[in-house]
Amino acid sequence: MAPAVPTTMDRPHFIGIGGAGMSGIAKILAQRGAAVAGSDAKESATAGALRELGATVHIGHAAGHLAEDASCVVVSSAIRADNPELAAAAERGIPVVHRSDALARLMDGLRPIAVAGTHGKTTTTSMLAVSLDALGLQPSYAIGGDLDGPGSNARHGSGEIFVAEADESDRSFHKYAPEVAIILNVELDHHANYASMEEIYESFETFVGRIRPGGTLVVSADQAGARELTERVSGRHDIEVVTYGEAEDADVRVLKVNPRGLASEVTVLLNGKMLTFAVSVPGSHYAHNAVAALAAGVALGIPAHNLASALGKYTGVKRRLQLKGEAGGVQVIDSYAHHPTEMTADLEAIRGAADGSRVLVVFQPHLFSRTQELGTEMGQALALADASVVLDIYPAREDPIPGITSALIIDAAESSGAQVRAEHDMAAVPDVVAGMARPGDLVLTMGAGDVTDLGPRILARLES
Repeated sequence: MAPAVPTTMDRPHFIGIGGAGMSGIAKILAQRGAAVAGSDAKESATAGALRELGATVHIGHAAGHLAEDASCVVVSSAIRADNPELAAAAERGIPVVHRSDALARLMDGLRPIAVAGTHGKTTTTSMLAVSLDALGLQPSYAIGGDLDGPGSNARHGSGEIFVAEADESDRSFHKYAPEVAIILNVELDHHANYASMEEIYESFETFVGRIRPGGTLVVSADQAGARELTERVSGRHDIEVVTYGEAEDADVRVLKVNPRGLASEVTVLLNGKMLTFAVSVPGSHYAHNAVAALAAGVALGIPAHNLASALGKYTGVKRRLQLKGEAGGVQVIDSYAHHPTEMTADLEAIRGAADGSRVLVVFQPHLFSRTQELGTEMGQALALADASVVLDIYPAREDPIPGITSALIIDAAESSGAQVRAEHDMAAVPDVVAGMARPGDLVLTMGAGDVTDLGPRILARLES
């Protein structure tokens, strides 16, 4: 079993402790007994949840926040070199540990399942965590989103399985050595770190090379990039490769996905037997995520029928087609989708569940680099909605790129026949949506930035 706290991580200081990935590692260390401290740019519910576990959380970044007895400083790729706490660590000779190295050390002595892919990681990791817990296996997990409340993105469990989201964006998933790896899809994204599709393939090949001998790769049989990757790693004979999907040659074949409102029923053929189970989120995309989770659990020796039943316990994760509420006969749903493939999948899922109702979207592009490379495809995806409002680009960690604005997306959307308008003032969006929506409509707030904050405001405006 894993040690209570890895060596040198008994008094860690996290820079950006409120982030999705960072807060999860901090939570697990706190639950294992470490004296956790850290800082974040602003106050949040996540910071409050960490304090409840005994962590010290400072708001703002300053050299003085770094305790004299800190054993290490944990950073993500988003932390800039001029951060005062990082500079203080260098001056004092305190070891700096990347988030991925910290997570890898938390998996030592356990049976890790690492979930990778350009999209769907958070949902699939969540499905596994919830279903394994429902079976009484007490897994540890680290997820890129909250299950049911602030701080619910991670847990230290007493069982032997550790389920982790494996991030390809900065190649940090090369640090893990999973017993089972899931690869949902392979597409070009994270343009600041990858210059070509060839670099993406090479990165995923390295990840596959990290699977423990005797372990299993679970990979999509449907997605073109995943199939190409499977061909590229076919020479590795010390692991089992299990494919899943609708393709006739899939090892775990999806035979049917029946929509059931905001849920689905999926039938698969596994080891020569048909198995039907419920998935409490809409759309084929999420049903396939559940099948990937099923295949991974079976690879660890969990009976398929038990796991299939437990997968029905999953009711979603925050920001993944999360119903925020209903007012004036209008449902407001939050979507984290920010890549064209994700946008298309979520819009198709909602369209299938809408039963003839109109689908309205408030979309916030995420990152200048992504918009530069994929803005046209984002606009084409918005053509699946009945009408859209497009906000300014959410920069996150990036500086502006001259000439790259939301206009790229709006022009592409209009060229695809979409009804779309620009809105530069987020405060005006609730009034704009209230003027567009009518009873029976579905409204999606979509994007990886602070567009998620608009859901409650839209509901309040619709109520009034």
